[in-house]
Amino acid sequence: MNDNEIPTTHRHIVRRRDRGLSVAGTRITLYMLMDYIKEGYPTKFIKGLFNLTDEQMANVRDYIETHQAEFEVEYQLVLRKDEERRQYYEAQNRELRAKIAAMPPKLGQEQIRTKLQAWKQRLGVV
Repeated sequence: MNDNEIPTTHRHIVRRRDRGLSVAGTRITLYMLMDYIKEGYPTKFIKGLFNLTDEQMANVRDYIETHQAEFEVEYQLVLRKDEERRQYYEAQNRELRAKIAAMPPKLGQEQIRTKLQAWKQRLGVV
């Protein structure tokens, strides 16, 4: 669905950009909002977090409900791509993290590193 395919009733609030479906005039994607909606966050919280007006939030919810099946397919695709990207970068950084962890502390940091390790053990993080 491109911008021309977005019904005129929603075109003033929902735009298709390079990031996907977004709230018009912002960089906020509907997928970002959907993450919070699916997690059960209250509308008031979501509006405050993203600095949206009542009208913007109502129109976004209306758009999602009106195009639920189509939007859900696109949302799942976005989630899948995000997971693939996360796995890729996790693999890329695994070796680097191990290399950094194995490095000896810089001169003068031995004492603070010892304290940090003690705290990690107390908290059960190690």
